[in-house]
Amino acid sequence: MKKILSVLIIFMVPFLANCSDYKEGKQYTQVSETASKKPEVREYFSFYCPHCRNFEPIVADVKTKLPADVSFEYNHVDFLRAASTDVQQLLSKGVVVAKQLGMEKKLMGAMFNYIQVQRATISSEKDLRNVFVLNGADGAKVDKLMKSFSVNSKAKSMKKHQESLTKTRGLTGVPALVVNGKYRINIAELDKNNFQADLDNLIAHLLTLD
Repeated sequence: MKKILSVLIIFMVPFLANCSDYKEGKQYTQVSETASKKPEVREYFSFYCPHCRNFEPIVADVKTKLPADVSFEYNHVDFLRAASTDVQQLLSKGVVVAKQLGMEKKLMGAMFNYIQVQRATISSEKDLRNVFVLNGADGAKVDKLMKSFSVNSKAKSMKKHQESLTKTRGLTGVPALVVNGKYRINIAELDKNNFQADLDNLIAHLLTLD
């Protein structure tokens, strides 16, 4: 038993050392006095943001490493100048619909491609529906979900999360990762030579904080 504990401690030392180096105001910033009711990692992003598109593979890797009791939430924002607020809020609904269809990864990827690669324009719910249907979604299900109370409520919740942070300057740009609604990761301060591992360790550390 002692040998097993010794081996575990040896493997944990690098992680613990990394955690001791994480400082509030440097690698992360406290952006709220209260934490979310349930543990979560939330990405604030926009389909109009090139950095957000490039960040998606990193986010995908983060999602696979989160503990079972920690949710990952996509939070589309509506404050970029690339489109009207109404259109950006429509895309927020699209994110919710994609998740409820069980096609989050595919349909979000299609939206990034449609807007940033094809340079096409979303101006109405019909445009969004067409993109989803062309990428395998059932049109009738899309129509029903877009009108549902659940989808509209969750899209409004995204807006509230965004506004609560922008009012205090806790959110000034995207992509941004916030852990437990309380700690924003300062992406630019992470180790550029070992970014993914540093990000994973920092998230694990922040999930342990009050």
